Amino acid sequence: MYREIPKALQEASANNDVKFVVFSGTGSYYCSGNDLSNFEKAAKIGKEKMAEESQAILQKFVAAFIDFDKPLIACVNGPAVGIAVSTLALFDLVWASDTATFNTPFVSLGQSCEGASSYTFPYLMGHSKASEFLLFGRKLTAEEACERNLVNEVFPSTTFFEECNRRIAEYAKLPPEALKVNKQVLRDVHRDTLHKVNEHESAVLRDRWVSKECQEAVMAFMLRKKK
Repeated sequence: MYREIPKALQEASANNDVKFVVFSGTGSYYCSGNDLSNFEKAAKIGKEKMAEESQAILQKFVAAFIDFDKPLIACVNGPAVGIAVSTLALFDLVWASDTATFNTPFVSLGQSCEGASSYTFPYLMGHSKASEFLLFGRKLTAEEACERNLVNEVFPSTTFFEECNRRIAEYAKLPPEALKVNKQVLRDVHRDTLHKVNEHESAVLRDRWVSKECQEAVMAFMLRKKK
């Protein structure tokens, strides 16, 4: 996913027939977050090496969202965890099903925030509400995420994709160059800051990944999951 999504965005950017890109999940989840079994793999190939490789991959992944030159729309059809949540503020429209939840359990896993969320979330929500979310792991309902400006609108799950598709069809009629130009004008104001934040967050995460606290927290989570 970390490698293929940036490739897909590059292809979409180069394709003149693409006006914007829509993300959604299949099944009942939007995204369940990182595969924490990668920490078990790190024990085999060396945690320092894997942490450095993961840092570079993560930074490139988030940069692809920052630099994408056409509108991004997220249709959050169900629970979203981790980087699927932290990158939402880099989208231009976010719609959520009323069954969706938003969770960033970074601290409970001994890790740190990502996706430029240390900048975008306080900007959208205010410092205290962003801190409750990023520091203390408050899981948000779709309505709460909407109240905190992470989500534009919430639709009933029974008609979610029907409503999303109806709006997408309307937006597809808009002039493509005007969409692209205005997206860039909106993003250019924050682009340099977002890249600096992404670089810093990725470096901090790399240090967290090799820390004893992070490894113990992840192992404890994996044990609970197996039970």
